Amino acid sequence: MPDDEILRSTLRDQWHLVPSEITEQPVALMSRGWEITTPDGRYVARLAESGARAPMEAGLMAAEHLRGRRIDAGEPIRTLAGALTVETEQGALGVQRRLPGRPLDGRDPVDQQWWGERLGVVHKALQGFRHPGLRPWQLPDPDAPHLDAEPWLRGAVSAAVAAATRLTVTDQLTYGMLHGDPAADVFVLDPATGRSGLLHCGACGIGPAVYDVAAAVASTGGPDSAGEMLEAYLAAGPVRRDELDAALPVLLRLRWAVQADRAARQGCPQGLGAAREALDAMPG
Repeated sequence: MPDDEILRSTLRDQWHLVPSEITEQPVALMSRGWEITTPDGRYVARLAESGARAPMEAGLMAAEHLRGRRIDAGEPIRTLAGALTVETEQGALGVQRRLPGRPLDGRDPVDQQWWGERLGVVHKALQGFRHPGLRPWQLPDPDAPHLDAEPWLRGAVSAAVAAATRLTVTDQLTYGMLHGDPAADVFVLDPATGRSGLLHCGACGIGPAVYDVAAAVASTGGPDSAGEMLEAYLAAGPVRRDELDAALPVLLRLRWAVQADRAARQGCPQGLGAAREALDAMPG
C-alpha cells in the first residue's frame, strides 16, 4: 500500500479514521507500518504481506492477551464491521492505538535495558498464548529458484538452514510466539510515567524464542552492539544463559539468511548486499 491516498481511504472507509498526518515507520522484515495522527488520537497501521492475514490477526489478539496481563501493548482497533483486519491488494491491514512515549533507541545502552527487559517480559507472557492463526516456524527453502540470484546465496542459505535444523533437533529450546521484528523502535518509553510497552505485535508464528532475540541483535549490527539488551533479556525472559549462548550464533546466521532469501525474492540488491556482508562477518 505505497500510496498515501489509498491508505487514507482505507482507514476512512474501514475504521472511520481521518488522518491529519501519516508517517512511515522504519522498514521491517515482516511488515510495513505507519504512524497515523487523527483528531481523535494517534494510531499505528501495519500491513502484512499477502497471505499473512491469519498470523497478523493472531498478533493482534496477542496484544489483547498482553493487555489482559497488564503489559502495555497497542490496543487493536476493530473495523466498523467488527473485523480485526482488512484484506487489500498489498496484504492484510490492521490498526492499533499508539502507546504514549518515544521509540527506544537500540544504540543507547539504557534504552537497550528497557528493550531487552520488555522483550523478555513479552516472551514469558506469551508462552501459553494460542491462536489458530499462528503458524509453525518455517525455515527458508534451500531449493527455491530465486536463490540463483547470486552465486553465494544458495550455499549460504542452505548452510544456515542445516545448522538451525540440527540445533532444533539436538538442543532443548524454549518455544513460544515470535514477534518476528522486535527491533528497539517497536518498543516505547513514556518519560512522563516511566512505563514502557510494545507498539504492536508481529506474528511470525511459533518458534524458538532465541530467534526473536537474534532478530533484535541483527538490528543492532551484532552481539557486540547488543550487550545490555541481552543481559536485560536474560533477567526478564524465559531463556537461560546456556541456551542463549548455544542458540544465538546459529539463529543469528539464520536471521541474516532469511533476510538474504527475502531480498532475493523481492529483487532487492541492497538487501542482498547487507545480508552477505553480515554473513561474511560472522565467525565460522
